[in-house]
Amino acid sequence: MLIIREFTPDDLEPVTRIYARHVLHGTATFDETAPSVEEMGRKYQKVRGFGLPWLIANVDGATVGYAYADRFRERSAYRFTLEDSIYIDPTHHRRGAGRALLKELLGRCERLGYRQMIAVIGDSANQASVGVHRAVGFEDIGTYKAVGYKFGRWLDTVLMQKTLGPGASSLPSDREDTSGLPKHQPL
Repeated sequence: MLIIREFTPDDLEPVTRIYARHVLHGTATFDETAPSVEEMGRKYQKVRGFGLPWLIANVDGATVGYAYADRFRERSAYRFTLEDSIYIDPTHHRRGAGRALLKELLGRCERLGYRQMIAVIGDSANQASVGVHRAVGFEDIGTYKAVGYKFGRWLDTVLMQKTLGPGASSLPSDREDTSGLPKHQPL
């Protein structure tokens, strides 16, 4: 049975393993060197330090995927916009974990007051990621052509976007603008 839950310290090794497999064998990420457990721990601490969600997909007690939201950009004007990341163990592709993770992530980010979610998808051939994002309401907003080079070939980056809550239909209230959203520091 699939369970979506919060990240715990016990998830650090399986999350690192899942991501390393994508780094070493896939084009969903343009990283070319697999991170250590310590590096993934620092990434987790950074994301959680901003009060953003990091979720785990479990099947029968095993971690089969994860998703988190991070700041889209550092500048304060972007403070209502996030970028999602989602990685699934290849042995669990197309079994619903990605969609379940993404739906829960979007709901949590919306409840936190964020207005937009951006997906930056490595490799335009990554139809699984494009498909799961479309399935939960993301729209295509563009493609950066041949911006990455990995495994001896040029790779595109697909950009997709989903409105959260009222999106741009209203201005944030003073309360919303200061109620827990991270205050980004200018570069």
